[in-house]
Amino acid sequence: MRRRIKAVILLTAAIVTLFAANALYSNYHNPLLNVEQQNINSTKVSPQKLFDHTWQVVKNEYYDANFNKQYWIRWKNHYHGKIKTEEDAKVAIETMLSSLDDPYSRFLTREEFTEQNNSIASKISGIGVNIISDAGKIKIINVMENTPAQFADIKVDDIIIAIDDRKVSGMSLAEVSNLVRGPSNTFVNIDILRNKELIKKKIIRKEISIKTVKSSVDKNIGYIQISSFISSSTPNEILEALENTDKTEGLIIDLRGNTGGLLPNAVFAANMFIQKGKIVSIVGRNGYHYDIMAQDNNVNITKPVIILVDGTSASASEIFSGAMKDYHRAKLLGTKTYGKGMVQKIIPMPNETGINLTVAKYLTPKGKDINKHGIEPDIELQLKEEDIKQKTDTQLDTAKTILEQMISSK
Repeated sequence: MRRRIKAVILLTAAIVTLFAANALYSNYHNPLLNVEQQNINSTKVSPQKLFDHTWQVVKNEYYDANFNKQYWIRWKNHYHGKIKTEEDAKVAIETMLSSLDDPYSRFLTREEFTEQNNSIASKISGIGVNIISDAGKIKIINVMENTPAQFADIKVDDIIIAIDDRKVSGMSLAEVSNLVRGPSNTFVNIDILRNKELIKKKIIRKEISIKTVKSSVDKNIGYIQISSFISSSTPNEILEALENTDKTEGLIIDLRGNTGGLLPNAVFAANMFIQKGKIVSIVGRNGYHYDIMAQDNNVNITKPVIILVDGTSASASEIFSGAMKDYHRAKLLGTKTYGKGMVQKIIPMPNETGINLTVAKYLTPKGKDINKHGIEPDIELQLKEEDIKQKTDTQLDTAKTILEQMISSK
């Protein structure tokens, strides 16, 4: 397997080039995506010209040539001569995009575009935690291994109260993240609440490399968790995980909570199991149709596979799981996937801003349009509230039992 893995690493570059040429990418609520970090467009233009340029880009490239049944030129005239500040441009562009009734096409400010690029590069300068907003409280849900947060004894379920003496109540997750992040080797002061006790921490920031793939082995079953397809390093991480689980007789791939990422990464993952035929079809404006075909990569993984999915498994996750289901290369276990079948393109814009614009939709190999429908699992099993409270993973346990049966019946 190790020799084959090295050969596939070379193939990764070819696949990346293929999709960079087509510039079609897909993701869920935050629909990024290109294979590499996008070049920042540092051209300086007036707020009015930024709006006009965005209007033209949408006119030329948006998937729906009818623009949600509206006369698109009305937007250019609507704001002509009225946009004076960057905030004016942002509000006008967002208002214009909202008329498309498309949650995936969105304008990115300078800060948001930079953050998106950092996600693709999988490198940030921070302390190494993941946060969510839970009933208005900023809660830590994950502390990454070997990061400043772990060394500072930050715990899961800690509540962030303040950052550098600034109360975070009422802030968005993006605002809190921006406060935590900063130049490497600088310090950030964080006040946290743990079991009603207020704790103050002074933590040094470091560059954090984010891994999107984890793997482990339990007897004869391999387990691979792909938390996101966003990173440009995800293909190599998938290869490493496949090598780590090479000697197992069955494989569980966990896509629960994987909200999407780069389309090439999903195709790459599917190509590890599917050697012939189309992996996904891209349908663009005015009937443009392009089939992305599997490539011969000398890796032929034939062991039985179960893929865990849920209602947040979206976009690139659905490309991978949809192809695996259509070719009967895996059984899907869990609950119906999210149903995001649209493809976005990342477009750098003047003033170091950007736009994620829907340019196409995708179909599974059998031609199924999953947008707003999702993919039904072969084995439906929902986690119960008592499972969550007791921290038992009945979906994973059931997958192991079924996989053992599949292995013994081979």
